[in-house]
Amino acid sequence: MRHNKDNKKFSRNTGHLRCMLANLTCDVIRHGRVKTTVAKAKEIRRYVERMITLGKAGDTSARRRAMAFMRSKEAVKTLFNDVSPGFKSRNGGYTRVLKYGVRAGDAAPMAFIELTESDDTLKQAAAVAEAKKPATAKKKAAKPAEKTKEAAAKKPAKAKAETKPKAKEEKAEKKAAPKKSAKAAADKGEKKETKAKKPAAAKKEEK
Repeated sequence: MRHNKDNKKFSRNTGHLRCMLANLTCDVIRHGRVKTTVAKAKEIRRYVERMITLGKAGDTSARRRAMAFMRSKEAVKTLFNDVSPGFKSRNGGYTRVLKYGVRAGDAAPMAFIELTESDDTLKQAAAVAEAKKPATAKKKAAKPAEKTKEAAAKKPAKAKAETKPKAKEEKAEKKAAPKKSAKAAADKGEKKETKAKKPAAAKKEEK
C-alpha cells in the first residue's frame, strides 16, 4: 500500500523516472518552454526551480550538484550563465504551468511549463550569442582579406618579373636591328658593284 507517498512514478522504474525528469528539466532550461502532460509539468516544476536556485548560488558546489542531476554540460552552462542571472531579484516562483486542452488519442490533459522570465532570458542569451558571433566572423573575414592582399602583392611582383625579360628582348632586338640593316646595305652595295662590272666586261668582248 502506498499510503502517504506522494511521489509519482508514471509507471516507470526508478532509473527511467529519474532520466525522464532530468531530460524534461534540461529541456525547460534550454528552450524556456516545454509542452507535456499536466501531471509531468507539475512534477518537474520543483526540479526546475531547485536547479535555478543552485544557479543563483553560482559556486563550484552548486555547479557540481546541478551537473549530478541534469548530466548535460550545455544545459548546466546555460543555467548558470544565461537563465539564473535573470532571477536574481525573484525569490521563488520561477516557472508557470499553463493548461492546454487534451491530447489526441488518449485525451490526456496537456499543459505548457515555462520560465516566468523566459522572454528576458532568451533575449539575454541571444545578445550573448550575437556578441560572440561577430568576433569569430571578423576573424574569418580578416583571413581572406589578408590572403587577397598577399595575392595582390604577389601579382605585381610576378608582372614585374615578366616585364623584365620582355624589356631585355626588346633591347636585344633593337641592338640586332642596326646590324641587320648594315649587313643588308653591304649586300646591296656588292650587288651594285657586280652589276657595274658586268657591262664593262661585255664592252671588252665587243671590241
